[in-house]
Amino acid sequence: MAYVQILRRRWRIFAGVTLAVVAAAAALTLLATPQYTASTQFFVSTADSANSSQLAQGGTFTQQRVKSYSQLLKAPKLLDPVAAKAGLDDAVGALGGKISATTPPDTVLLDVTVTDANPTQARDIAQAIAEVFPTVVADLERVSPDADSPVKVTVLREPTVPTAPISPRPSRNLALGLVVGLLLGFGAAVLKQLLDTKLRTKEDVEAMTEAVVLGGIPYDADAEKHPLIIQADPLAGRAEAFRALRTNLQFVDAANHPRVIVVTSSIAGEGKSSTTANLALAMAESGASVCVVEGDLRRPRLLAYLGLEGSVGLTDVLIGRYELDDVLQPFGAHSLTVLGAGATPPNPSELLGSTSMRNTLDELRRRFDYVLIDGAPVLPVTDSTVLTRLADGAIIVAGSGVVNKDQFEHALDTFETVNGTVLGVVLNRIPRQTRGGYYDYRYEYQPEGVPSRTAKGGRRRRADDTTRPRRDLVGS
Repeated sequence: MAYVQILRRRWRIFAGVTLAVVAAAAALTLLATPQYTASTQFFVSTADSANSSQLAQGGTFTQQRVKSYSQLLKAPKLLDPVAAKAGLDDAVGALGGKISATTPPDTVLLDVTVTDANPTQARDIAQAIAEVFPTVVADLERVSPDADSPVKVTVLREPTVPTAPISPRPSRNLALGLVVGLLLGFGAAVLKQLLDTKLRTKEDVEAMTEAVVLGGIPYDADAEKHPLIIQADPLAGRAEAFRALRTNLQFVDAANHPRVIVVTSSIAGEGKSSTTANLALAMAESGASVCVVEGDLRRPRLLAYLGLEGSVGLTDVLIGRYELDDVLQPFGAHSLTVLGAGATPPNPSELLGSTSMRNTLDELRRRFDYVLIDGAPVLPVTDSTVLTRLADGAIIVAGSGVVNKDQFEHALDTFETVNGTVLGVVLNRIPRQTRGGYYDYRYEYQPEGVPSRTAKGGRRRRADDTTRPRRDLVGS
């Protein structure tokens, strides 16, 4: 089953290598020069076999002799007269490479095969061998010039001009290429899987941690331009994924239901800020009062996504410059309130771990059903791990194909070191064509007649498509 999953994930490599090998086999077949064979067969016997005893001895003698005769076919003693008789200019070594001989076991037969690109020339060489070979054997076996040879060589089969080449064989070559291609393609897919250090699927996450996978968010190439999918296209499959995440989060630790939650990631670029914003919108959409806090004091992005003013915020509250009510900003038509980061402090980690931050979170917990904190990435800085000690737990956003497995594991170890509670993992940027993951995003169930944004060049449907967005909805 694991190999099947590898093939499903790496089917492009598997198919590509297979097709490449089959194409190479086809190309070699087309470029190969056709080869033809002509053959002749000899029967070797003893000249004197008057009785059965002599016949038996002669049979044993000729069987032993036949093995030597097969080597004679490569010797200049035979090849020189064969080349002269066939009218060839080939060197002895080149001509010998075209000739092969076999001796069937326990017989006195000698099968000779000549292979050449010219079918007529192959027959001429075989015919020359048929004429020259018996004479050469007789000369070699003759004890004296006047004596007769004790060995007789008889031609059993005369060579003919071959009509079909023995190579190349297209069907055999393509079948062999397909088999080799499948094996190499499978090996390449497995090797790619073993060498792939990126975290990509729910199975990858489950193999590394016991934390529950709360949800999977599909990849959207247009997400950077329209990060708030809940507001921009509320019927899209990606919007439904955030609502599923909201629902799953309600069942985490039912006995001590978490209300103050840090949303973070291992490294930057995994989509934690857009995930925080959309999750907050989904929670507020269900009727809960939600406060989303821009807890990344180093590179704040949340307010830019929401289109709100960020000149004052959390840092101003923590140093006592402003009261909490002065910096809270309402957003949208639901009970969603935003607390921006404010000015960037010189000591973010110390400020986030201060008593003032603890008191601020306690006040927000008292006022709202949920408090979502968009924290900084875990590996570059310690801000989120500090915040997790003050919150009820953390959600780790893992960008599929973005974060390495080692980086994700290091982030988990960081939370374990500080005894931080990891509520679950959200797998973000899942390719839409991926099967066997947390959710199959190929299906979207929308009301009939409602236009939906397409993958390329399509129009994104707004929540209030008939009018321009109101100022209070975009916060500009």
